[in-house]
Amino acid sequence: MSCDKIMLIRHAERPSPDKKFRGVNLEGRKDKENITVRGWQRAGALVRFFAPQGDRFVHPALARPRALYACKAGPSAPSLRPQQTLLPLSELLSDARLDCDFYEGEEEALVRRVLAGPGPALIAWKHLTMHVIADLLLGDRTTAPQYWPFERYDLVWVFDLAGGTRRFTQVPQLLLAGDSADVVE
Repeated sequence: MSCDKIMLIRHAERPSPDKKFRGVNLEGRKDKENITVRGWQRAGALVRFFAPQGDRFVHPALARPRALYACKAGPSAPSLRPQQTLLPLSELLSDARLDCDFYEGEEEALVRRVLAGPGPALIAWKHLTMHVIADLLLGDRTTAPQYWPFERYDLVWVFDLAGGTRRFTQVPQLLLAGDSADVVE
């Protein structure tokens, strides 16, 4: 079995370096490893973006995920942002398990698990290694951008299996004020 559709997003908004925007947990307590208030807004908006009423998606490349994956937090990288980004969606999609078994740096193992699992799949990851996941899925380093811009939280990279190869599409989320319609070159 091979997952025929994989969607990849960056975790929702992180605290700003100048501390103007701070991370908060679900109870509203300040924590630098959590997403910001705007991040929680994005996480909530992603619920109907990936699970719209009547399956009326805003873009034909999107689909309701059956499997959710988020980067694991650990001692050397304690960020909870990828998991928090998918938390509201995982609560709505009771049949989609949230898998947080892989740390940043374990992208190959993650991709093996995703490809062997049910699809469509949605991955929330950290921006510095998202291109590694893309390259593994596509089998090259030229189709997808080799970086994810630090300031962008509002894109979906979609990988569709068709005729034995994966097709790459970028979908702007356009969920919150200030989101950009531009894709990454």
